[in-house]
Amino acid sequence: MPPLSYVSLTTDYGLSDGFVASCHGVIARIAPAARVIDVTHMIAPGDVTRAAAVLAQTVPHLPPSVHLAVVDPGVGTDRRAIVLQTPNGLLTGPDNGLLIWAADALGGITKATELSIPDKASRTFHGRDVFAPIAARLTLDGQAEGTLLDPATLVRLPDPVVALGDGWIDAEVLTIDRFGNVQLAAPASYLQQLPDNVTIAGVRAMRGQTFADAPSGGLVVFGDSAGHLAVAVNGGRAAVMLAVNPGDVVRIR
Repeated sequence: MPPLSYVSLTTDYGLSDGFVASCHGVIARIAPAARVIDVTHMIAPGDVTRAAAVLAQTVPHLPPSVHLAVVDPGVGTDRRAIVLQTPNGLLTGPDNGLLIWAADALGGITKATELSIPDKASRTFHGRDVFAPIAARLTLDGQAEGTLLDPATLVRLPDPVVALGDGWIDAEVLTIDRFGNVQLAAPASYLQQLPDNVTIAGVRAMRGQTFADAPSGGLVVFGDSAGHLAVAVNGGRAAVMLAVNPGDVVRIR
């Protein structure tokens, strides 16, 4: 793969410590010309599924990049450190399911490589000591040195629950954004299966295209910007109204 000019960075490091700056610094020292795009650093600690969803929904809108993602509860254990090649970019991070959905969004895995962990690497900060250096080097030559892996052996997250029946849809809550909007795993095309008025987890709602289609304080189900079925409250927080969290399964009927 030809050299790439951008590194995208997705972590659960937050912004109150120096962790993100350290990763930026390592990249800048190795590849000063690389441009870093911060996707988010506000993933809840250890929430691999949320990070995987955010990353997968973001990468199609970025320039060809090395996508560095670190949400890594197993850091320092025998979990593998990997680089994935796709037709539209490279990804590096832990082998815990975090990268797979994004790789699929970039055209699928064409090559998978296991990285060696340097002896001098911190056991608790592989983002700085393992993944940031390889991401920087990948922008220079696009080559990952290591052991080739069979993509079928990579860790994958469970498929989210989605079921369509006669007059109902069951869908897992995939993410909840900072506005309290509830993104479901069901595709937005399922919206056409719904009548104008429905119940969601027992709460009355209407089918719409945007938040203002519901009256103030009302619940609306719509197709969101990532192509998923989603639920919002006009002027409120759907997650609070429905009392749901990521991983819950809700029924629309």
